[in-house]
Amino acid sequence: MTDNLQRASGPTQQHAFRRGPRIVGLQTMIPHDVMPGLLALRVLTDAGTANDLPVIGHGETYYIPTAAAAVIHDFMAPRLLGADALAIESHWRFLYERITAFGGVGAELRALSAIDLALWDIAGQVSGQPIWRLMGGPVRDAIAVYNSCGGPFYGRSNRRTPSASGWPGHGDPGQPGPLEDNWASQNTPGDLAEELVALGYRGMKMWSFDAVYRRQGGHHLTQRDIDEGLKPMREIRDRVGDGIELMLDGHGFFSLAAARQIADAMVEVRPMWMEDILRPDCVATMAEFRRHSRVPIAVSEMLTSPDHYRQVLDAGAADYIMIDPTWVGGISATRRIADLAQVYNVPTLMHDCTGPFTLLAGVQVAGCHAGIVFQETVRAHIATLYPMLIDRAVDIVSGEMQLPQSPGIGARWLEDLFQPNHPGYRESML
Repeated sequence: MTDNLQRASGPTQQHAFRRGPRIVGLQTMIPHDVMPGLLALRVLTDAGTANDLPVIGHGETYYIPTAAAAVIHDFMAPRLLGADALAIESHWRFLYERITAFGGVGAELRALSAIDLALWDIAGQVSGQPIWRLMGGPVRDAIAVYNSCGGPFYGRSNRRTPSASGWPGHGDPGQPGPLEDNWASQNTPGDLAEELVALGYRGMKMWSFDAVYRRQGGHHLTQRDIDEGLKPMREIRDRVGDGIELMLDGHGFFSLAAARQIADAMVEVRPMWMEDILRPDCVATMAEFRRHSRVPIAVSEMLTSPDHYRQVLDAGAADYIMIDPTWVGGISATRRIADLAQVYNVPTLMHDCTGPFTLLAGVQVAGCHAGIVFQETVRAHIATLYPMLIDRAVDIVSGEMQLPQSPGIGARWLEDLFQPNHPGYRESML
């Protein structure tokens, strides 16, 4: 679908400066055959680089991609088309203030996140620098990563319903085979831990209580349920000792009573943190949970606005905060939230269980912010899905990811993805 727009006039454009390269087009597409929950964005400009490549900004967001695409083309395009692509803060502030008129979260904030990533990518390309350097880095040469135990079909097209991206937190249980880490983490966890340690991974995140929730709900656990959830982690500790950090993701499935049972039981296996055992929809309950937990608590990629994070920090509800750059408002918002956490002396974790530019955005912020301690990765995505989406390999070496050195965000969408005849393609052009 093509939307040809004239440059808007009046108040929507009064702060859209013309001193830098102009935005001349917005292209979105949904790779239904790879990751149907992913929205891929390109922001086209009228500028070129020193080696004559067009300056195109690359961004993404995840979940309900058709809704986020509609926000970009139907709501944000009149502000952006014809405007200065380097006026990042001006665009962010204007669009954020407009979407808060009707809530300011959901598809609107995810759309803004994708736009913000792409504008920072443009700024890096125009200046010839990676984003982390534009934002004051480096504070490190590489960021430590951990492996979330998803498999090749976590987030990929459902084999029974190819256009469906699945429900958040309800991953494919997997099957035996290479990179089937979800299956292996439940069925051969010791072998998986040994493999990850040999590859240099610093940590592995488990979803070992999810099956308990799916079987009987999240309000009360029997001792059998607790033993079932702990069994893989006990085996890992028996096999590799403290050679790898363990984390538990509860996907927000449990209420307070069950969460307390899990927290008490987890002391035995010494996790680095537990995250989203509770849904983050009541800060007072989250704070109560953390006060009585004897293991550290991470909160939460499920949060979106800076004020959500402020409330959590004010209440003392988190030992770590976790941020997804493509849900909170992009690189700009991620940096602000990480700065806020640093004031409270709370470290930050970067989330990515979705697309390649979420990962790259997290690494860019980690390159300029000393408060970030870990970057999430899914090695099955890196090996199987990302090569079908971007033009550069993502390399994890000895449990670390080096800071990207190329100008901008660090990769480009594959050109072949953006075909006008693709059913998930849409564009708005100046």
